[in-house]
Amino acid sequence: MSIASNIEEIKSEIPETATLVAVSKTKPNEDILEAYNAGQRIFGENKVQELVQKYEDLPKDIQWHLIGHLQTNKVKYIAPFVDLIHAVDSIKLLKEINKQALKNNRIINCLLQVKIAVEESKFGLSTTDAEVLINGNEVQQLKGINIVGLMGMSTNTSDSEQVKKEFNTLYQFYNDYPQFSILSMGMSSDYKIALEEGSNMIRVGSTIFGERNYS
Repeated sequence: MSIASNIEEIKSEIPETATLVAVSKTKPNEDILEAYNAGQRIFGENKVQELVQKYEDLPKDIQWHLIGHLQTNKVKYIAPFVDLIHAVDSIKLLKEINKQALKNNRIINCLLQVKIAVEESKFGLSTTDAEVLINGNEVQQLKGINIVGLMGMSTNTSDSEQVKKEFNTLYQFYNDYPQFSILSMGMSSDYKIALEEGSNMIRVGSTIFGERNYS
């Protein structure tokens, strides 16, 4: 199936209240333009250098999301244009995003990444640390950022009950914060479970573009 028909099929499966982020990391501009011409406007990248290049090359009405782990020294490169940063996992990173946002006269939307998976390799705040950060005075003083929700990644497992439980844990935590509007959970392998468990933003790559190209 084509990229356009893949997008159409996914959009037919998800509620209107859910947002599809097309994960275009490692994919060429031609593939992104095919998705763009099919009406997709939100794309996710995990490498800053690749994101900056694609922003320069592609239509300016694309909303770019940075979905991967972000180092503080790379924030300045995406601060002028990034629409949403998904994986904020420290007050240090929030402060740097705030600093670069103010330099660009912007307010940058952010999601706090909460660790719900059992794998050590996955980043994220514990729910306790996230709670402290959300309610802390330090964050209230950062005028260049807007924390709009939470993001979480499930364990890479075929045990759907475990995945379901992890997503539900994050959904319950999200419900404690009525000021939040985005719960980003679910990728190609588990987005259907994530939607069932309350996700309203899914990050889908291989189901749209085919298997990932490793470079």
